[in-house]
Amino acid sequence: MTSIVGNCALQPAPTDPVSACLELNRRAAGDPLFHSDKREVHPDSHIPWRISPEPFCISKGTFLYLQGLGNHLLRFYQALNKLYYESAKGKFAPWVAAYLDQGKPAALVEYARMNRQKKLLPGLIRPDLIFTEEGRAIACELDSVPGGQGFVSSLAQGYVDLGFDLVGGTDGIVTGFARMIKSQVPEIPEPFMAVVVSQEASDYWHEMVHVAERLTRMGLLDTVVVRPEELMYRDDGLYAGDRRVDVIYRFFELFDLKNIPKTDLILYAAKKQQVMVTPPFKPFLEEKMGFALFHHPMLRDFWVAELGQESFFAMERLLPRTWIVDPRPLPPHAVIPDLTIEGKAVSDWRQLVQTTKRQRDYVLKPSGFSELAWGSRGITFGADTPSEEWSQKLDAAIASFPRTPYLLQEYHKPGRLQARYYDFYRQEIRTFDGRARLCPYYYVEGDQATLDGILVTVCPADKKAIHGMVDSIMVPARVE
Repeated sequence: MTSIVGNCALQPAPTDPVSACLELNRRAAGDPLFHSDKREVHPDSHIPWRISPEPFCISKGTFLYLQGLGNHLLRFYQALNKLYYESAKGKFAPWVAAYLDQGKPAALVEYARMNRQKKLLPGLIRPDLIFTEEGRAIACELDSVPGGQGFVSSLAQGYVDLGFDLVGGTDGIVTGFARMIKSQVPEIPEPFMAVVVSQEASDYWHEMVHVAERLTRMGLLDTVVVRPEELMYRDDGLYAGDRRVDVIYRFFELFDLKNIPKTDLILYAAKKQQVMVTPPFKPFLEEKMGFALFHHPMLRDFWVAELGQESFFAMERLLPRTWIVDPRPLPPHAVIPDLTIEGKAVSDWRQLVQTTKRQRDYVLKPSGFSELAWGSRGITFGADTPSEEWSQKLDAAIASFPRTPYLLQEYHKPGRLQARYYDFYRQEIRTFDGRARLCPYYYVEGDQATLDGILVTVCPADKKAIHGMVDSIMVPARVE
């Protein structure tokens, strides 16, 4: 696979590009899903980013790769889950659980270790993928509480109505979501689900309302969206209004638990098996340091045995080399595995201070259990950071180790490509050079993770962090 971009130019556009953008903009008018505090692109634009006249076109090779990737990622989660419990019991590499539990509340760690929790895994896996110039896919992170589902669903409806065929079609996100939830409670034919969105996650409220309304309207899953404080506990379980909740879809981060009301009741009801909660309360599965553990030389045999050769090599190529910034001193003869500066081994993190920008093509980021660990917050790009600031960031990461471990991760530059958008000022379609992030949504049912939609974000090529900024386009994907 040498290019992620397919040749869609041979396929005639079903709609005039300008008309397509104006129709998508018209559909977004008044839809709270697209409300934003960001600076508007133009007073006439109802979408807080650039509007593309077409979905993002991926090659057939890219599509087939992404189709197969979901099951590799699921096996990785299964293996990481097993690694943690084996480590926590002291059967294997006890230092692994010590890392993954670091900075977590003792009560949450104890809850995650309960026997009835052990087999539970996230039902939705969404990697953030970039593709290099050589066509290699790199996962910047894995997200089991991802946003974007509502945007993919809504945008898919708009582009399909314009005549485009998409990965997942019009309903892929909602049908995948319903399958995933029902597989969590197979003993309940028609479960009632409450999507619980915390105040801290309010930016995603309208997204989840959109998904819930479509699930209910299509007769797939009776669903409501509530704040955690709206839940009530009775003797037989949790209630949303006058209805007993069978499944809770948790849309809040575990590091926020102390700020979220009634989480003790959710935990209590789940412990008594009165409600199923997904994703489960397992903070170790929401840690980015899983990347570092995968690349640790002492754990290689474990990963090969648990993943099998095919999945192991797929993950080895997908996950960038990553190190836990652990400042504890090493013996004189020891070095940090595979971390070098101009070919010279590194044994102390402070050695990275005296590097040039060219020598530090790395990303420094908090591992997971932190308010800085999502939405591109807390990320420092070494090659773009002045030496004095780099030294300060590295010192802060080292000092943070007892509470929130930081990671050092190889940076891989995304390949360049071109994208189109409607310029409201010039009233014409324009092209810009950009770099793309692909976010495939895999919904898990049993031992299968199915690709049900892709959200593609293309930012101007001079931007280092790719996210839904005002100068980006955000679109679903189609196949050439």
